[in-house]
Amino acid sequence: MGDTALILGEVFLDTLSYWWVIIPTIFLGLIVGGVPGFSAANTIIILMPLTLSMDLEMGLVFMVSLYCSARMGAGIPAILVNIPGTAGAAATPLDGYPMTQQGRGQQALAMTFVASSLGGLLTTIIALAAMPILARVGFYMHSVEMIVVMLFGISLIASIAAEDMLKGLIAGFLGLILGCIGTDVIYATPRGTFGLLELYDGVPLIPALVGLFAVSEAFVIIEKKMIITKAAQATMAKPSWAATFEGAHIALQRWWHIVWTSIIGLVIGVIPGAGASIASFVAYQQSRSFSKTPELYGTGHPEGLIAPESANNGVTSGTLVPLLVLGIPGGATAAIMLVVMQYHGVSFGP
Repeated sequence: MGDTALILGEVFLDTLSYWWVIIPTIFLGLIVGGVPGFSAANTIIILMPLTLSMDLEMGLVFMVSLYCSARMGAGIPAILVNIPGTAGAAATPLDGYPMTQQGRGQQALAMTFVASSLGGLLTTIIALAAMPILARVGFYMHSVEMIVVMLFGISLIASIAAEDMLKGLIAGFLGLILGCIGTDVIYATPRGTFGLLELYDGVPLIPALVGLFAVSEAFVIIEKKMIITKAAQATMAKPSWAATFEGAHIALQRWWHIVWTSIIGLVIGVIPGAGASIASFVAYQQSRSFSKTPELYGTGHPEGLIAPESANNGVTSGTLVPLLVLGIPGGATAAIMLVVMQYHGVSFGP
């Protein structure tokens, strides 16, 4: 145990020696995540020649820093304009955007950054300690288990859309129809592609998600001509550091909420293909189920914002577990990391 702690300490100090890579990469990730439709995977692909020219340690630090900070940055447009930066931030606007409409957008951003940072840090520590156990979870997840996970994700519609079940079921049904577009995985028969080669791989998730959120929100803003309500504008204070510290304090007061929702993200992240979107909605639904005030969710409740953001960043550690232990990437970004590390001669798997 002592030797393990010593090794982890040395790795931690070695990683901190790359602070000059970490700091600018974090800012780059926040910008990338804040652009709807862009993601860490896209950025790493664009910067692939740069990562290949780095040594292995520096390249890993760069990619992981970009990966985590982009997940954090995706919550910025989700909170401010109701447009998730990535699919993993799809649950963030449920309570984040109402806070902006109430004039508490600065607090919401502070809560997001604190929850994401603590959730990512906590799950990293847990992943290092329980990596052999967590790796088995991903190893035994086959098609049947994945169907169960997907059905569980669809069933969340019933609880999240409890106020208007019909609209929720219609939206879920439309999502299933969109998911059927593409080439059949068994018979290679195109379904609903209308002869377009671009649809043979299915409807791209991020453009579809951004389009659905952005177009609808654009019409709402055009109709209302404002984001923040008039009542909130009348009582809203000028932007100050006090609001930022207050938001951080609210998040820290709910530290236990950050802990268990980030663990949900870690466990779901270990499952290859599950993704941050499922983790965010599962964490949101579980947070609402165990809350003493579930009726406040969807109205700008802090716990409704903290839960998906903690889980969203907890997924980042989980997706790297099957990659490092079994050689199975847990997501698109992890798959790109696999390519870079194989280029440097790193072997994976048992």
